[in-house]
Amino acid sequence: MRADDVTPQAWRNGGGRTRELLVWPSPADWQLRVSVADIEADGPFSAFPGVQRWFAVIEGAGVLLEFADGERRVIPGDAPLSFDGAAAPQCHLIAGPTRDLNLMLAHGAGGAMEIARQGLAWAPAAPRCGLLAALAGTVSAGEAAWSVPARTLLWFDEAPAGALTFRADAAAQGTIGWWLSFTANEG
Repeated sequence: MRADDVTPQAWRNGGGRTRELLVWPSPADWQLRVSVADIEADGPFSAFPGVQRWFAVIEGAGVLLEFADGERRVIPGDAPLSFDGAAAPQCHLIAGPTRDLNLMLAHGAGGAMEIARQGLAWAPAAPRCGLLAALAGTVSAGEAAWSVPARTLLWFDEAPAGALTFRADAAAQGTIGWWLSFTANEG
């Protein structure tokens, strides 16, 4: 799913827009939500009690997030920030709008977000997994390969056998993509 092909939905606070790329099992009762957000103004994040969040800056200078226990600066290339969705930090743009990747997991579900490294194998720790590609490239697992356009989510409901590798088509100075993993709460 290409992020640019998804119609953005305006936030209630007017500070940005979200493109929902994946929701599982349903929008009404989700355990997994992957989205790309455009933050256009300073303001609070929405509170999501019972949700673990991962956040990474895709484009822009970055953000400063104010939590009750201190501030976290998140800029492109940083490891994804994981935090309790109930925290609802105040967000300050460092120097203009940003585009950001969000992974949200409901209580009891497992998973993570990690930076993809050019040509380095990644072994998914969960049965469902994918990659949000910052740049166009190819994901491979053994003899299988998938072409992935830039700003696209490639998702597997069942992880291919073996490790996954992503190679961007062009040389890159920054982050080429993010690996995402998910284990459903079956309880």
